[in-house]
Amino acid sequence: MTATATPSAATPAGGKTARSAEARRRRLIAAAFLLPALVLLGALVVHPIGYSVYRSFFDRSGDAFVGAGNYREIMHDDTIRTALKNTAIWVVLAPTTATALGLIFAVLTERVRWGTAFKLLVFMPMAISMLAAGIIFRLVYDHDPDRGVANAVWVGVHDTFAESSAFPKARPGRDSPLEDAGGGAFVTRDPVRAGTPVLLPLVGVAPEALPEGTRTAANSAPEPGKVAGTVWQDFTRGGGGGTNVVDPTESGFSGMRIEAVRDGKVVDSTKARADGTFTLSAKADGARLRLPASNFREAYSGVQWLGPTLVTPAVIGAYVWMWAGFAMVLIGAGLAAVPRELLEAARVDGANEWQVFRRITVPVLAPVLVVVLVTLVINVMKIFDLVFVIAPGAVQDDANVLALQLYRTSFGTDADPGLGSAIAVLLLVLVIPVMLVNIRRLRRERSR
Repeated sequence: MTATATPSAATPAGGKTARSAEARRRRLIAAAFLLPALVLLGALVVHPIGYSVYRSFFDRSGDAFVGAGNYREIMHDDTIRTALKNTAIWVVLAPTTATALGLIFAVLTERVRWGTAFKLLVFMPMAISMLAAGIIFRLVYDHDPDRGVANAVWVGVHDTFAESSAFPKARPGRDSPLEDAGGGAFVTRDPVRAGTPVLLPLVGVAPEALPEGTRTAANSAPEPGKVAGTVWQDFTRGGGGGTNVVDPTESGFSGMRIEAVRDGKVVDSTKARADGTFTLSAKADGARLRLPASNFREAYSGVQWLGPTLVTPAVIGAYVWMWAGFAMVLIGAGLAAVPRELLEAARVDGANEWQVFRRITVPVLAPVLVVVLVTLVINVMKIFDLVFVIAPGAVQDDANVLALQLYRTSFGTDADPGLGSAIAVLLLVLVIPVMLVNIRRLRRERSR
């Protein structure tokens, strides 16, 4: 009985040992496959993070231990606090704007005949590097309307409703019959009389800046019962000519507005012809002629897009231009999976398009929207190159963000690796909550 029982007792133990050996073999194989990735992960991620934390507790030279001194400096340095504030603005505005535009584009392109071509155009900026996009938008935001597209459009719209003056630098010359009336206007020293031509000479306007269609100035002929005269550029190129005299080569001020003023009230007004001549009715007899300030208003030059106030929104606009296509493609893929029967059922029940969008499309796409939003938040937390290229040096402090400040502190002319490491650790701490949210979301998706 003992001889027959021994094999049966030994069989389970032998099988367990074999299974244990097989499991160890599989773990070793898995470890062998994972080892290269773990080595790279440790060398490229874990070690730099650990060293940055370690280095953040030392001074600029790396010899003296300063404890939390670098972190205290972060809280008290105005430049770093500005970078923190701007990073918060980026996190709030850029991802939400890009996601919202991506959602709108994705929904609308479903109903457009050339939707695919439109999606291609919107997504195309993703093929451009941040450096190239920064150079493009540095030109787009140029303050000169002749170079910057943004200001060219803005000035064009402004001048459509409020035309700029063509004579912003014009002023009375030597011994002029005009005097300063205050507020940028000029007025004749003496009242004018009907039938006696009036001369209104001005200087200070470059010949190439004169309005299109300007002609050579002419002396106005006397008109009985009316006040006539000439307003012109009293300057002859190359010298020569007389003062307060209309010379043959001088140009009229076409479109200059002239007002007749008596007792502080405008009794008549007109505009100069192409040759600078003008005519006022008999109401102007005995009045003084005034050239109102609107003639000399400085030409509208647009908006300082890259000034201290608007530089951050301007750079965010460039970022949204690049990443709205990314959001559109992901949201469009999620939209393609939405059951059409659900949308049609809502329309049959009387829901309009806005209600379908708000109550069905957006809730169904919520997981995709969260993915896009979280991805963009992580992306903008480390934004650097776009800000560095677009923001001019004079306003880079105003456009500063944490990643740019990290670079400037660690590698600038006055480099402080200890403080730079502290900024890097702060940036990591700010990114970790967003990453945890993303990991939890992925686990929930996997468990469904």
